[in-house]
Amino acid sequence: MADRVFLVIARHSRMNAADTAAMLAEMKELTLSANGTLVGETRANVAEPSPSHYIRGGKLEELRVRTLETRANVVIFSVDLSAVQARNIENALGGVRVVDRTGLILDIFARRAVSRDGKLQVELAQLQYLLPRLTGKGVIMSRLGGGIGTRGPGEQKLEIDRRKIRNRIEHIKGQIGKLSRHRALVRASRRQKGLRQVVIVGYTNAGKSTLLNALTGADAYVENRLFATLDPKTRIFNDAAGDPVLFTDTVGFIRDLPHGLVKAFHATLEEATEADLILMVVDASDDQALKHKGVVEQVLKEIGAEARPRVMALNKVDLLNDQAKARIADRFPEALLVSASQKSGLADLLKKIRETLFV
Repeated sequence: MADRVFLVIARHSRMNAADTAAMLAEMKELTLSANGTLVGETRANVAEPSPSHYIRGGKLEELRVRTLETRANVVIFSVDLSAVQARNIENALGGVRVVDRTGLILDIFARRAVSRDGKLQVELAQLQYLLPRLTGKGVIMSRLGGGIGTRGPGEQKLEIDRRKIRNRIEHIKGQIGKLSRHRALVRASRRQKGLRQVVIVGYTNAGKSTLLNALTGADAYVENRLFATLDPKTRIFNDAAGDPVLFTDTVGFIRDLPHGLVKAFHATLEEATEADLILMVVDASDDQALKHKGVVEQVLKEIGAEARPRVMALNKVDLLNDQAKARIADRFPEALLVSASQKSGLADLLKKIRETLFV
């Protein structure tokens, strides 16, 4: 049975109405991606978060009433909470499970991980998230098992103390290090064969996997949900018009991507740091396109890939009318307009990629 989710969108003074609406829309998409059923929402103006409950008494009482009315069994906050704040809110709501934004994203990652690589990196991020949240002898992990925010490492109900978690973290880091070294050998082998690599990056749900499929005829998994792709996929493109090119799809980025996730997925994201070219994909139909581009650039900078050669593709232009296409083209003059789903604009994109790769 799907969790009944009530959303709390925390609004700070620096957020305008458009930012708040975008955050709400994104949290709804994240909830859907976690298989939750949205039953209600509220906005909370938070000038100064309460150390004990994050939100203040009046809003907390409103939340208690609303969760009772909607029969919500999970409350998800659009911000990160401390262990104390989450526990106190749960107590105030009579035991309703409280999940913060990072916990929600980790839950989605746990659902999406398929390969051994992906599962290890998700487990590392989860353990690093849980470690500072261990409280007393009864840890947060005692509630693991079913529902949003309870999907723990290995889906096992375990009481793990700090020492065991730290040991497990070190073990996983060692395994991920081996994977990183293996990827380095694979990249070296490709370079010896003269193969150039294009790494596709972009905000989550920008259409990266669809574009990979359209360019290479691949069969990468495509779904209209956030973080549909977690494990990177590499496919070869060879149209006999020039040297073959490798295209690699990567995990989608998102605003305020938890730092622990960036660190945990460094073995995957390092594909971008070693790429011959980065293909940045932006959803042209999204009102937040400019901010999404900024998020992607920030993550590339964080992983040390900001200096790599780059080509930008504005995807999903089939959803725009001619006037909107003209506006987005003016806003991003360096980008090429494409529609991966309709396979339009791909010839010009490939020509630009080849010109950049083989100068």
